[in-house]
Amino acid sequence: MLKRKIGRIDYEGSAVMFGAASLGNVTQEEADKSITFALEHGVNHFDTAADYGDAEIRLGPIISKVRSDIFLATKTGERTKEKAKVEIYRSLERMQVDSVDLLQLHAVGTIEELNKCTSKGGALEAALEAKEEGIVKAIGITGHGHQAAVTHLEALKRFPFETVLLPLNYYMYSLPEYRESFDALMNEANNQNTAVRVIKAIAKAPWGEGQERRYATWYEPFDQQEIIDACVHFVLSFPGVAGFASAGDVHLFPKIVDAVERYGSMNNEQAERLLKSISGYTTIFGSPTSIA
Repeated sequence: MLKRKIGRIDYEGSAVMFGAASLGNVTQEEADKSITFALEHGVNHFDTAADYGDAEIRLGPIISKVRSDIFLATKTGERTKEKAKVEIYRSLERMQVDSVDLLQLHAVGTIEELNKCTSKGGALEAALEAKEEGIVKAIGITGHGHQAAVTHLEALKRFPFETVLLPLNYYMYSLPEYRESFDALMNEANNQNTAVRVIKAIAKAPWGEGQERRYATWYEPFDQQEIIDACVHFVLSFPGVAGFASAGDVHLFPKIVDAVERYGSMNNEQAERLLKSISGYTTIFGSPTSIA
């Protein structure tokens, strides 16, 4: 399994993160099978969130037994110090662990949400307090949508987050404004040695009206191995990307791991030729508004 250093955090994490959103609505048996598959294939970077349904509960039985062998990250979507602190402790209890390696302020994709988190009495204060207590080792920020890169660049000016997590795929990066803002974020993250971790690598498009939803993801994912290979190649071709999260369906995870294990068998030109030719490939976040 390809490993990459997680910014200034002293850890070599698997290039693919086990995106535990996939466990939100599965049985414990299904969850155990997927987690075991991950561990057997060298995946040591697990990323979950308090609001991923039952994901933290499903992780607990196995993760608690291999805690020292993995990098464990979770998220709080609360915006006040008081509520975020309660949620952090709840996450530890649900996962049956004493601490997490990374606590992320979740779904901070606009300046408005960033203001809520970083204001007096905001969630960032809870994260800092939890870090002082030793139950959180590092603090990060995540965001969805076309404003995420701009928002996270501003976040790094306000606080030295150890990680950022935001969307990246071939289509989104082809949008001039998103490319410009993502590159600016990458540059600042490199200056601060902040780990850039990405999501939505294999997202194809929003589900169509009346379309059969074959997967648990809230968007239509790519599921053909060759296309997944190209999507994975694209995000991992960024040397500054520390890792990417797998899609939110346990049935897609083996194909994603397979693509990572064969990373390098496809070159940049081959990946671009394939991704550029796909019909119906678009953003899953609606029409992009100005992000300048």
